[in-house]
Amino acid sequence: MEVGRSQAGIQLCHRKYALDILSETGLLASKPFPLPMEPNIKLKKDEGEVFHDHALYHKLVGKLLYLTNTRPYLSYSVNIFSQFMENPRVPHYDAIVKVFKYVKSKPGQGIFFPTNSTLELVAYSDANWANCPDTQRSTTGFCVFVGNSLVSWKSKK
Repeated sequence: MEVGRSQAGIQLCHRKYALDILSETGLLASKPFPLPMEPNIKLKKDEGEVFHDHALYHKLVGKLLYLTNTRPYLSYSVNIFSQFMENPRVPHYDAIVKVFKYVKSKPGQGIFFPTNSTLELVAYSDANWANCPDTQRSTTGFCVFVGNSLVSWKSKK
């Protein structure tokens, strides 16, 4: 984890880790993707060809999970991809690749703790009712800020 301090505040990020992943996966020269996931994408457990390299799929999901420490907005994507760990399909892998292409667009993005923020506690939550096409289960999530800094978050199916 990289920590940057300045008069404005403290920045936490995984820039080197993100660039290492992109290099390792051969995505360093790829075109960046503008969003972490395609809007309204519906990944299904039995759709598409079986992705035969389960170890690679597990490894990439694990690397994304680690990146959520400084990129909490990736938690939703990790939640989705984790549901297919037992039997990943090519569309699931393709969606993971797009997330890494998004990470490529901003490799140094992370969490910023400004020095001049107030200590106001703010929490948000959201839910997507019966959004899983396979099980009809819902997804819920929350995030908690102290001042302008995100301190806690979760996404759960």
